[in-house]
Amino acid sequence: MRALVLMLSVCCQFTFAADLPARLEKILKSSSIPRENLGLLVVDLSKDGKVLANNEVAQLIPASVSKLATASTVLQRLGPSYKFQTTLWSAGKTDGGVLNGDLILKGGGDPGFVSETMWFLVNDFVRSGITKINGDVIVDDTDFDSIRADPSREPERVDRAYDAPVGAMSFNWNSISIFVRPTKVGDPAQVVIDPLNDYYQIENKTKTVTKGGSSLEFTRAGSKVIVHGTIGIEHDEVVAYKNVDDPIDWSGRNLVFFLAQRGISVSGKVKAGKKPDKAKQLAKADSKPVAQSVADMMKFSNNYVAEMLTKDLAAQNGTKPASLEDGMKLVRAHLSENIGINDKRVVLENPSGLSRHNRLSARNLVDILLHAQRSFPTFAEFLSGLPLAGLDGTLKKRMTASATQGWVRAKTGSLAGVVTLAGFAGRKDGDVKAFAFIYNGKSAQDDSARHLFDQLASELVQ
Repeated sequence: MRALVLMLSVCCQFTFAADLPARLEKILKSSSIPRENLGLLVVDLSKDGKVLANNEVAQLIPASVSKLATASTVLQRLGPSYKFQTTLWSAGKTDGGVLNGDLILKGGGDPGFVSETMWFLVNDFVRSGITKINGDVIVDDTDFDSIRADPSREPERVDRAYDAPVGAMSFNWNSISIFVRPTKVGDPAQVVIDPLNDYYQIENKTKTVTKGGSSLEFTRAGSKVIVHGTIGIEHDEVVAYKNVDDPIDWSGRNLVFFLAQRGISVSGKVKAGKKPDKAKQLAKADSKPVAQSVADMMKFSNNYVAEMLTKDLAAQNGTKPASLEDGMKLVRAHLSENIGINDKRVVLENPSGLSRHNRLSARNLVDILLHAQRSFPTFAEFLSGLPLAGLDGTLKKRMTASATQGWVRAKTGSLAGVVTLAGFAGRKDGDVKAFAFIYNGKSAQDDSARHLFDQLASELVQ
């Protein structure tokens, strides 16, 4: 009897798997999106055979799934455990706890240099015994070029965090977080900037009201952050993210602020400069491993991290000051030499996908995924960096059904008229499929394309 049940179970599983292409086709036919606007490919890893294909070699705008190519290159060339260093130096003389000379903050291209890392760096410096600096804070940003927003991005600059500038010395993703909480009805809401600093001044034009949600607007104008609108008395805290103008001034001022919290005063100003050869190192802070920065990039589709890591590729290859194009040459070489993507129609100008010039096909994306899967030293980090359906990152609120939750790991992409999804779908029986879905068309159908892709990915795990 048990043998019969097992035979029927295996038979049903086989029939269900064999029927998958038909079920995917049925979903496609029920969609209102024209097939010519879709580039689709699903490959079974166990059989290395196509399960679904539609315009698989059409070169389309990939948006943020471009980061898959960046992640693959960074993990292979730098290694998952590689760490960047941010350091403090001086050529001055110390006399009784007083440093007579400038303090140099040397950036090493750490994309994850945040408040915690700054605190560690300052604590290391505290142990030098210096309590006063008679000089300026010099920020050495020279490992990278001075281009903050590469021309390969979309041309319009905005103050949102996704369009943050890059620099070899950067702090807190070169962005600020603005938190708003209700107070008393009729009073202004509480507005707090994190990290606390004197770089920005808050203009609070908010009001706490009796009912309703929030109708808050956030504007950054030079050194001023303007928050206006209303928030309901029972509403949860609201947070918004804005980028900064100048990574050098931003990083240097925050260093001064953190030093002051440990009782260390600075008499001079924050300036850009270069570490003199005769300077001595006074403190250092290591970054988290590269694998975690790659996860930051992919989980939250962080464009800033993508561009930082790409310039890091060039800098660690010996090109200083490193440019984004220097790094992109290494990404393109990786695709060609290691993955075999030699199609002359492929265009990769920007590592984050914040560009309409990039062109990749569904076939190219699946090839990147298959190469990652075959690269044992880095695959675990590549896979763990992808958002998990219904659980985290850009997929936290998508594919939340219990049958799908956690069984799809994929990178998302979105621009007006562009929707993409590429990654892996697994099943409890151990079957895994690699897939890439690209939509290029009218922006009015973006939501429909996103829903279609979620349906297709969910069907792969059933």
